Amino acid sequence: KNKAAFQWGRRAAHDPAAVARALQPAHTVQWVRAPQESAASLDAFVHERAVFLTGYQNAAYARHYTDFVTQVQRAEAGLGGVAAPSLPLTFAVARYLFKLMAYKDEYEVARLHSAAAFRDKVESMFEGDYQVHYHLAPPLLAKTNDKGELQKQKFGPHMAWAFKLLAPLKVLRGTALDPFGRTEERRLERALLANYQDRLNAYLETLSADNHGDALTFAKLPEQIRGFGHVKARHIAAVRAQWVALGGTL
Repeated sequence: KNKAAFQWGRRAAHDPAAVARALQPAHTVQWVRAPQESAASLDAFVHERAVFLTGYQNAAYARHYTDFVTQVQRAEAGLGGVAAPSLPLTFAVARYLFKLMAYKDEYEVARLHSAAAFRDKVESMFEGDYQVHYHLAPPLLAKTNDKGELQKQKFGPHMAWAFKLLAPLKVLRGTALDPFGRTEERRLERALLANYQDRLNAYLETLSADNHGDALTFAKLPEQIRGFGHVKARHIAAVRAQWVALGGTL
């Protein structure tokens, strides 16, 4: 990229008119309506996320996801006109159940950073003798500021080896042997997932045209929960009142 920038600078000095012409857009951007959500597109949507969850944890974890989405789909399809053919509740659950199941913990950070795709991307961006450094805030090691918020610190290239060792230990995720599972953030993430499914199961038991809207609103609430650490905690606090009002517990 440095070489390309230098070359463009030479061209600008030699023939600025040619550079100006090169900067002109080659075509006009056209906005295209997204394809309508349907049962057919739902299959591809769910399959893609199931593949990810298999890598994230295992096949059983992914199957739990697909089974739950199928359960919602059957209940919503049975309502007929209120949901057909777009299945909005099913798509919302497929999207946000995945989000809650695939929370990015220490094992997932290690898996993604030790993946061949990540290494290939880095190698495609840099040449020569370079080093990769990581800015992390591990709950068991990181310092906190005056607000009690974890602060990131810089770790050297040796973290790549630590990631390779840590990634396979995802089998410990959520078990009694999980050294990270006792932190407040991890406990809250597990509680969110469990309560999300419990509340949706309660909706499904009496799903009708009357409560379909409330079920859909609740299913979409995880969209408002973003970030990590204290940022995520702040978003959860902001959504708590609406979560509870719709029958959930936080």
